[in-house]
Amino acid sequence: MPSHAHASELKQAQLKESRNALENEVFYQAPQDGNAPTYPGALIRQERATDYTLPPGVQAYRILYHSLDATRHDVVSSAVVLVPAGPVPAGGWPVVAWAHGTSGVARQCAPSLMKNLYYGNEGLFDFPAHGLAVVATDYHGLGTSGAHQYMNKLAQGYDVIYSVAAARSAVPALGSRWVADGHSQGGMASWSVGEMEHDIADPGYLGTVSVSGTINMPDFVHPLPGEGGESFYTPMVAYGLQARCPQFDPRFMLNDAGMTHYDGAVRQGCWYVASALYDGQSIDSITRKGWLDNKFVQSMFHEDAVGHQPLKGPLLVITGGGDVTVPPEGVRATARTACHNHIPLSFAELPGLDHDPTMIQSTAMQIAWIKDRFSGRPAPENCDSLK
Repeated sequence: MPSHAHASELKQAQLKESRNALENEVFYQAPQDGNAPTYPGALIRQERATDYTLPPGVQAYRILYHSLDATRHDVVSSAVVLVPAGPVPAGGWPVVAWAHGTSGVARQCAPSLMKNLYYGNEGLFDFPAHGLAVVATDYHGLGTSGAHQYMNKLAQGYDVIYSVAAARSAVPALGSRWVADGHSQGGMASWSVGEMEHDIADPGYLGTVSVSGTINMPDFVHPLPGEGGESFYTPMVAYGLQARCPQFDPRFMLNDAGMTHYDGAVRQGCWYVASALYDGQSIDSITRKGWLDNKFVQSMFHEDAVGHQPLKGPLLVITGGGDVTVPPEGVRATARTACHNHIPLSFAELPGLDHDPTMIQSTAMQIAWIKDRFSGRPAPENCDSLK
């Protein structure tokens, strides 16, 4: 049985999530009309959203749109569009395609189903405050039906890219130029956008920001001693891997202790509940010996690898020197690999900052870099600092 302290922590987590939750099941249902267009980026429906806690003057719209999963099959995704206050600038609002960090893997964990949009006060609302429109995908399987392919760079990358086209159909005030920006899970997604855009070559795409990104999956799922790591992400990774590869069984990764709270973490709750359920347990204490060598896990590492493929546009990589969720050593190593592969980038490590503080404290840096892209200024590069 859980200890009194553990039960209290779980109750507080459940209360925190329930107080922030919105109900809007009808909007997220996939259309039944077989004659409607299903190409990636096709807008399904939209609505003005008035149930969020937003800064003064900011307008929000929910959108439902078609995207692709990791195997390029049609899926339905949802997103929120944030429009800054004030008159529309010539050419429309510049756009930040936002990729959020881990909110959970259950359907109710979509940021657009949260009053504060999950990242609202962790930097997200700073973008519209500085004249940047935001298109914030939920990733398919969050909000919409179907399993969320958690931590898959292809699935999340597609969701980000196609949210931009759908948002423009819904909100004509959005301009044609955009950048991708993401934190944590979204930091891998935004990097993936840059890789995909190398081939898609959207002329409006101007570059990518990756903050504390899970761009080194082996180091994220099993950090080296002294690097930190959070065990509650492990069942989510197992869930996402099964969503990507139905032949995979979470028990290939998780031992009996790991499976004890699996359903609660991946179906009944979101980030806070999962964290409370696995509080005090190490990654090794909930996983099977040899799980890193499982063929499905190895396939995930291969598919999620970044730093080897060329990108379209410049790249800003940010990490926190005190990050115990996504260790900076892995981020730095991936950035170094990218530089060795002649992928120009600018790298910044913020001393002592943990995972969420890195996002919050670097928002001004992100916005300055993004505005320079819209102004046409040359992007800085500092690969020499990583040698």
